[in-house]
Amino acid sequence: MPLCLYISLHPYIYNPPQASVIRNFGPKKKGKELEMAGAASASCIFCQIASKSTSTTILHSDEKVVAFEDISPSAVRHYLVIPVEHIPSVKDLQRRTEDFSLVTHMLEVGQMLLRRDAPQCTQYRFGFHQPPLNSVNHLHLHCLALPYTPRWKCVKFLSLGSLGFLEAEKLLEKLKPLPPVISKV
Repeated sequence: MPLCLYISLHPYIYNPPQASVIRNFGPKKKGKELEMAGAASASCIFCQIASKSTSTTILHSDEKVVAFEDISPSAVRHYLVIPVEHIPSVKDLQRRTEDFSLVTHMLEVGQMLLRRDAPQCTQYRFGFHQPPLNSVNHLHLHCLALPYTPRWKCVKFLSLGSLGFLEAEKLLEKLKPLPPVISKV
């Protein structure tokens, strides 16, 4: 699907990536760096939702994640689970324990919510849109209790390799930390 068509079909405002929101894996930011990162996340609608600065109804909230309904649902139930920390996209995650743990927790929260709110559904999908097809530059897990409504919305959730919808389980495989190497000396 052409990017312009996808953007026009999606309810959130398309927000192109900004250099100042790149996740820092190094030492904590200080002074001007912290101001720049704060300014970028202050304009992020999902950061505003995570900080409870909007009227969005929160379905789940803890120290790591916040969950809420998608404003334009594509299925019987369509929830989003976002990290409280501003992480722009799946491309900013690394093969490390912290990221693996975060995505695992996001998935567990999504599964719990759908089991609670849509027990009659027999099919669920959990995954992430990858850049450039992510609509908001804040990591978010789509949690869908199928069927799609309307049915044509399934197109938004096709797995098309590096551009398509990335199933949560596949992302977890990529993020799973490697076992430590034990050297015999």
